Amino acid sequence: MAQRFGGKYSPDKNNTGTTQPAPKGAFQGARRTRAGGRVNLLFLAPLPLAFAAFGDGPAGLVLNLSALGILLLAAWLTREGLIAHEAYDARKVARRPAFPRKMAGSLLTGIGLAVAGFAASGDILAPAVYAGVGTLLHGMAFGLDPLRDKGAEGIDTFQTDRVARAVDEAEKHLSAMTDAMQRAGDRQLMARLERFQVIARDLFRTVENDPRDLTAARKYLSVYLLGARDATVKFAEVWSRSRDPQARADYETLLADLEQNFAARTQKLLLDDRTDLTVEIEVLRERLNREGVRPKE
Repeated sequence: MAQRFGGKYSPDKNNTGTTQPAPKGAFQGARRTRAGGRVNLLFLAPLPLAFAAFGDGPAGLVLNLSALGILLLAAWLTREGLIAHEAYDARKVARRPAFPRKMAGSLLTGIGLAVAGFAASGDILAPAVYAGVGTLLHGMAFGLDPLRDKGAEGIDTFQTDRVARAVDEAEKHLSAMTDAMQRAGDRQLMARLERFQVIARDLFRTVENDPRDLTAARKYLSVYLLGARDATVKFAEVWSRSRDPQARADYETLLADLEQNFAARTQKLLLDDRTDLTVEIEVLRERLNREGVRPKE
């Protein structure tokens, strides 16, 4: 699909002769996920144990199937740990994961390899070597879970907890909107929704940077996003059944209104923060002047 681009000689200018800024795209600030190819291999690698389980008697059956289950559980924990780590990295203020999934995945990988090695050899030495090497290599490949909170130094813990809960709830609303749009099966509207989600997450990051902004943004993180979620779910149902063009136009208008309002609220919070900084600077300068502290000429 063709896309117009602005430039120095582009006709897309406003009445003042200045070029209007391009809207943020759906991939603004996107990063390649680490929960991809390598993690998928962890689900495939132990599958031969399912075939090895049959033919070595009851003991071999139990040991090989147990090893298969442990390794698949380790792969699942590793993938969830990587997703949690990416969410941690995406935020400037974040709590460490409550459960270290990647580290548990490393430990279970070693245990699963030890059980598989015991089923194959029957001795103790080889499984111990497999356990140690497997745990070490898994840890080196996928790293450790975040072990401490990030960006919370000098900030009221109660306030950051309130912000974290509000942002988590808002992220659930965005995820529900994505799931509903995937059911609708419209790629253009999915891209349009993702563009709105980028702007919504800008507001999330702004509130995380200054938890005092939560009061001013709470309606946006809860009431408005909840309404947007319900409207998206309803639209997906209507669009899947009837492909009503009026419903599509109304939903696009809703997304445009939400995008403008969320962007305006983010800018308002940033301006308020800048005003607070200016006040603090002026107060500090006034105190220094009263105390006779002046820079040398």
